[in-house]
Amino acid sequence: MANFIKKTQYKLAVFGEIWEYLRVNKKWWLGPPIVILLLLGLLLVLTEGSAVAPFIYTLF
Repeated sequence: MANFIKKTQYKLAVFGEIWEYLRVNKKWWLGPPIVILLLLGLLLVLTEGSAVAPFIYTLF
């Protein structure tokens, strides 16, 4: 269980590093593309096994 928690913390640390990069280097224009990519990825994962999947994949 402790190994799972460490892996999860490591994966979530990536988001913190991206946020710090955006904040320190004033690269605010990268925010919207990152959010859009995350939302598209979430959409693909959530509709993977549903009847809506064929319609989602035709968008790409």
